[in-house]
Amino acid sequence: MTFQEGGSFGGGRVRTRSGGGRGAAIGGGIGGVGLLVVLAIALLSGGNIDPSALLGGGGGPEQESTVDECSAQEANTDRTCRLSATVDALDTYWAPALSDARADIPEVVSFTDGTATGCGQASAATGPFYCPPDQSIYLDLGFFDTLSSQFGAQGGPLAEMYVVAHEYGHHMQHVTGIFDEADRSGTGADSDSVRLELQADCYAGLWAGHAATTKDADTGVTYLEPISSDELAQALDAAATVGDDHIQEQQQGGVNPDSWTHGSSEQRQRWFTRGYEQGNLAACDTFAADSL
Repeated sequence: MTFQEGGSFGGGRVRTRSGGGRGAAIGGGIGGVGLLVVLAIALLSGGNIDPSALLGGGGGPEQESTVDECSAQEANTDRTCRLSATVDALDTYWAPALSDARADIPEVVSFTDGTATGCGQASAATGPFYCPPDQSIYLDLGFFDTLSSQFGAQGGPLAEMYVVAHEYGHHMQHVTGIFDEADRSGTGADSDSVRLELQADCYAGLWAGHAATTKDADTGVTYLEPISSDELAQALDAAATVGDDHIQEQQQGGVNPDSWTHGSSEQRQRWFTRGYEQGNLAACDTFAADSL
């Protein structure tokens, strides 16, 4: 993925934290599932999994700063700048759907060594997630390496952007009331939990499909160059890697749809593609009858 030459992305949107201490995973994870599965299930959890349920208490005092302004070249080569630039692009894309674009944007926190959140203590083991109580997105950027090394994801810039766009999609669900209307406690292939996750995948596809035509109001330059087929494959591969069936087959040797919280690999790829290709919010109604 290439940010457009001439682009420049304002700083201050992403906070970085370090020194918060690593939480200790509770033995057996969720429902007896091992920690590696918790890693993948927690990715893109959208608040369905409370980090405090996975982790113990944190460590010492944290140090916090903000990411400075980044150029397009820096965003193309530096993971922290890429996160900041992606958030900038998401802010611009979703602004028309927010009642107050300045007040309603989510906080974004990149952390190392754990951090305290409105959903409990977090570490890299929770994966990137959106926390509704404090309307913030949290992620340890090193998790992307874990996703590749332990779960076989191809990785790549667009795969990382997909994760951030998915979590931003959960924020949009929260501020528009979709979270409140859904039963986020249930599991199963047709549960509201799965429908929320697939809708966030679709929202990520919406953003990706428009990112090469969305202009930064400050520079007049579009955020991204047109997405290539190889780059699109990165995002689709990431979506497949965190499918419930893929995780269960890899870790348990079988598939149990009754325990799903995120949807199958095929569903996750299909809904991202649906948003990418159709390009409108109406296409992302995962709560419609027979939509799954």
